[in-house]
Amino acid sequence: MSHYPKAQSTKPPLIANENAFLGDVATSLDPEKPISAGFYRLEKGTPLVYEYTYHEMKIIVEGSFDISDETGNKVHAVPGDVFYFPKGSKITFTTDDYGLGFFCGQRKKDSA
Repeated sequence: MSHYPKAQSTKPPLIANENAFLGDVATSLDPEKPISAGFYRLEKGTPLVYEYTYHEMKIIVEGSFDISDETGNKVHAVPGDVFYFPKGSKITFTTDDYGLGFFCGQRKKDSA
């Protein structure tokens, strides 16, 4: 067992633009099929367009996102909403203020 106290209260590092933050909190030790989990935060500003090279699940924990995919699906995501982004999905994230999501992705640590 591993424990990561107050992980949600730490702002993840900046990954894109001026307003997109992501940080892995935990990664499995399975070298063949690793999974990584952590937090993604987007603040008001530039939309983030992200193409997934792995499968990911995300639950919205604070704030809200407007999330759309390459097929035209659009969702206003609020706390408690859960998403599955299959490998190959091209997803656009925007927010009017900020959004925070917890993710679990089938990938190595820090490879998002």
